[in-house]
Amino acid sequence: MSARSMIVNALAEVFKSSINGTSPYNTNLYSNNVSTKLKFWDEVSDFPYICIVAGPEYREYLPGDFKWGILNIAIKLYVYGENPNEQLEELIQDVEYAISNNEELSLADGRRTTEILITSIITDEGLLSPHGVGEVNASVRYEV
Repeated sequence: MSARSMIVNALAEVFKSSINGTSPYNTNLYSNNVSTKLKFWDEVSDFPYICIVAGPEYREYLPGDFKWGILNIAIKLYVYGENPNEQLEELIQDVEYAISNNEELSLADGRRTTEILITSIITDEGLLSPHGVGEVNASVRYEV
């Protein structure tokens, strides 16, 4: 399994186990509503829903034959209800909190991520109401 897949899977496990509606989290993902495969909002029937997909990756080469891998991750967020903007903001807050408490993820091959930085947050601004669609983009640093 590639490092890209292991990072996406590890992040999915964090969301499944932590975003469960108990304090400090506002949203319950019911652990079944997290996917490592891309789905579009019109393909989702059970909300809230999160898709985590790997994006572009680049390398940072340092002296001593040391390499960092920096992987961009897109986290797609889907909600449905009477107040989708509020639900989406709560889910974004939950995702931010889960990431900030789990920047060092253990990967299946024994490696670890060292840093996860949120690089952007985008929402549909209520255009798809009663659906809400958002995206949290993050940059994950790990040793190659």
